[in-house]
Amino acid sequence: MKNLLIYYMVIFVPVLLLVYCSKTHLLGSGWFVALFFGYAFPYRMITDYYRLRSKEAIDKGEYREVLNPFYTMKYLKELYWV
Repeated sequence: MKNLLIYYMVIFVPVLLLVYCSKTHLLGSGWFVALFFGYAFPYRMITDYYRLRSKEAIDKGEYREVLNPFYTMKYLKELYWV
């Protein structure tokens, strides 16, 4: 996931699908909240881990640290701008 455009698509398309399904009443509010938390915590942590690994910013053994959402704040430049 070295390509920045692909990374942005991977992180924004699920949110857009959730919002679309909510607006068209395909999902109720309970399902929306549950799926959004599923997106926010495990999905985003996994995608951030793979992006940082592909850019060789972190080692393979640092997957537990990425589970902390504040840990990735020191890698904001590598995740979002480079």
